[in-house]
Amino acid sequence: MSKDGIDLKDYIRDVPDWPKEGILFRDITPLLGNPKAFQTAVDAMAADYIGRGIQYVAATEARGFIFGAPIAAKLNAGFVPVRKKGKLPYKTESVTYDLEYGKNTVELHKDAVPAGAKVLMVDDLLATGGTIEAACKLIEKIGGKIEGVVFLIELAGLNGMSKLQKYKVKSIIRY
Repeated sequence: MSKDGIDLKDYIRDVPDWPKEGILFRDITPLLGNPKAFQTAVDAMAADYIGRGIQYVAATEARGFIFGAPIAAKLNAGFVPVRKKGKLPYKTESVTYDLEYGKNTVELHKDAVPAGAKVLMVDDLLATGGTIEAACKLIEKIGGKIEGVVFLIELAGLNGMSKLQKYKVKSIIRY
């Protein structure tokens, strides 16, 4: 329950067997479609970082962008997109990480944050933690300092938190 009396879980739709059989997908589009619920989620995700000198908010594509940009605006910080390989037009740094079946690569611009800049990492959902771990490594690789990592949703049974133990991590909703 939030200060506005909104239970954000009420705006998360369960979609069984998507994208494949046996997966229960947590769909955030009902939350995004409700202005009060969306604002409540953004406020909850940003709350611990107001007044803490966050200079940049970095978020992973694509759903992380949905929360990262308004959180950056709320914190009066810059926004850093962490993208899939080949999506950024300038000089990039990259990190490749393991998926359940294969590998993936994320990139950001080499000049996305200056050395020592305070960065808040944002994503919509923490599952196994591979993508956000790689994004954190990228920020650190170019000299940024991770001040925290925040998620709207954590799927606790998938143990993604284990990859983020060196950071201050917060999730608003846990399943």
